[in-house]
Amino acid sequence: MENLKFVLFVLFCLLLLMIWEAWQKDYGPRPETAAVEQGKMPEEDLPDVASSLAEKTESSTDATPTAADAPPTKQRITVVTDVIKLEIDTYGGDMRLLELLEYPISPDKPDVPFRLLTDIPPNLFVSQSGLLSGGGTAPNHQSRFTAETTEYRLQPGQDSLQVVLRWSDGAGIDVSKTFLFRRGQYLVELEQKVMNRSGRLWQGRQYAQLQRKDVEDENKSMFIRTYTGGVIYNEEDKYEKISFEDMAEENLSLDAKGGWNAIIQHYFLAAWIPPADEINHYYTKALPDQRYIIGAQSEQKEVASGEDKIFKARFFAGPKLQHDLEKIAPGLELTVDYGWLTVVGKPIFWLLEKFHSLTGNWGWAIMCVTLVIKLLFFKLSEASYRSMAKMRKLQPRLQTLRERYGDDKQRMNMEMMSMYRTEKVNPLGGCLPIMVQIPVFISLYWVLIESVELRQAPFILWITDLSAKDPFFVLPVLMALSMFIQQRLNPTPIDPVQEKVMKMFPLVFGVFFMFFPAGLVLYWVVNNTLSIAQQWYITRQIEGADKPA
Repeated sequence: MENLKFVLFVLFCLLLLMIWEAWQKDYGPRPETAAVEQGKMPEEDLPDVASSLAEKTESSTDATPTAADAPPTKQRITVVTDVIKLEIDTYGGDMRLLELLEYPISPDKPDVPFRLLTDIPPNLFVSQSGLLSGGGTAPNHQSRFTAETTEYRLQPGQDSLQVVLRWSDGAGIDVSKTFLFRRGQYLVELEQKVMNRSGRLWQGRQYAQLQRKDVEDENKSMFIRTYTGGVIYNEEDKYEKISFEDMAEENLSLDAKGGWNAIIQHYFLAAWIPPADEINHYYTKALPDQRYIIGAQSEQKEVASGEDKIFKARFFAGPKLQHDLEKIAPGLELTVDYGWLTVVGKPIFWLLEKFHSLTGNWGWAIMCVTLVIKLLFFKLSEASYRSMAKMRKLQPRLQTLRERYGDDKQRMNMEMMSMYRTEKVNPLGGCLPIMVQIPVFISLYWVLIESVELRQAPFILWITDLSAKDPFFVLPVLMALSMFIQQRLNPTPIDPVQEKVMKMFPLVFGVFFMFFPAGLVLYWVVNNTLSIAQQWYITRQIEGADKPA
């Protein structure tokens, strides 16, 4: 019994080590790699259309690029709205570069936007789409398109912007590929219109896919961390992660109505969302050089000569703003990944939002949430502190037992249990409440780590980014100091070795928290401060009750 508290502290240290590993994964320094010329990804690195689709695709629609579709000289179409800057390549109509104008790459570079899509190695991440036709011709992501101009800008007062690419086989099959952008939105609407004047029936399918390189492979950790990889969603199977390792082991082949597929990362995601009322075929494919594809293929459509048919899909590339994602597609908000404690994390984030709307500052919101959590656990903490205070009173008698029965562990434990029964003290009373609160701590960690709203959010004075470490380590020092004060209020372990180890915890925790997000350390400092006040008051009450009047 006397060792339980020590074991809990050790386990908690291991938990902090795991979280630190996860944080390092996202914020730690990345190895520098030589950049290559933009847009010069060699043709052999592009996935073959037929092989990138699952075997379910009928042979009549498995078409590879024809000689007429040989790679041309690439031309970039620049699209600028109020929230994104995008480059579309006329070679395939791929979306190759996408910058989020409202999200700087770092606080000290406010004019440099974060780049989500890029074809510059090693961080390859591009969006591809096209059509497949067996008996006829169709433009895929290796085909040549033309555009009226090379730059499109959303003008003041303009609510939407259209970019049209055109392709023709010269034999009566014409295709227009239209991208529709709207003001204030990260959602792009895609329409591929097939116009058949060939004098014969045209049959084909649409596909839309994401290609990304796993640049984090050599840094993978066995500990928990934010997830980077594939995700699919449908009404039957709901939210399912498909990691790059899964893609390497086996190709996905799944038919589902509606749904979506995505590749997510810390704070941001890119997703293709097919029409909700259509059956789609979802697939993955592993390519050489640690590149992976996840996509969806539509049902086959027939276009008689003289008719037109439109294939539709939507593409999202932007921040994980939960309320916006909820409006786009069912389940898309789940890409804000709070892990297995989502059921706890969502209410915490909801509470954070409410306090932020009142205070206008995420730091003050964290402090308010800490106070609410402390109030919710007040009675539990009170029982814990009362148990600790009673154990503290028994320390002299426990030390006497140790001196008397130091060589007889069994007898000493019997005498200790007898004393606990007589004094009505539960040695577990001070430990179990800690275990109950650990899930809340983990959930808050994931909320602070995953919520893009807190990315680069300033607090006060030197804290300019709550999602990054304290630059001057003031909060970690305060946290270590608060732990030291708490230890002074807790009963001292009887075992001298445990006592020495316990005295090291404030220092160890302080070092760990030097590298943690300032928002999480702020929560811990405020929580410890409130705990100290509550524990000091309860300890004073119990110890004062035994003093003579």
